[in-house]
Amino acid sequence: MAQVEATTQREIAASPESVFAALADYAGTRQRLLPEQYSEYEVREGGSGAGTLVHWKLQATEKRIRDCLFAVTEPTPGQLVETDRNSSMVTTWTVTPAGEGRAKAVVTTTWTGAGGIGGFFERTFAPKGLNRIQDEVLARLAAETEKQ
Repeated sequence: MAQVEATTQREIAASPESVFAALADYAGTRQRLLPEQYSEYEVREGGSGAGTLVHWKLQATEKRIRDCLFAVTEPTPGQLVETDRNSSMVTTWTVTPAGEGRAKAVVTTTWTGAGGIGGFFERTFAPKGLNRIQDEVLARLAAETEKQ
């Protein structure tokens, strides 16, 4: 079993503080950032940053739906880590300055992939599909924060 990783990033014309605040707002902004592949979104505890427990289903492919229950931590300033209680999936959001009034948002998702030939296809194709989904989230994050 091998580690599978998908990383996507975007520079956003908004302050790092406002970008991070939007990402950490699970009770409000975050749900608006999610494209159609996400369903059954529900904040179960907290709602802002560390201590939040959030549920959603992610339809990564036509046949593959993940039931996710993420516990959120903030290990360092500008970073949110979402650890799935239902699988090995971990998503890390990092927001850093990228010049005057600009932020760089990076999202990395890792999980333990399958073994064998199925694992080969998962390692080859799953990151590309997830990157497309995450890129849409980052585009919506930019639209949300750049209008402020």
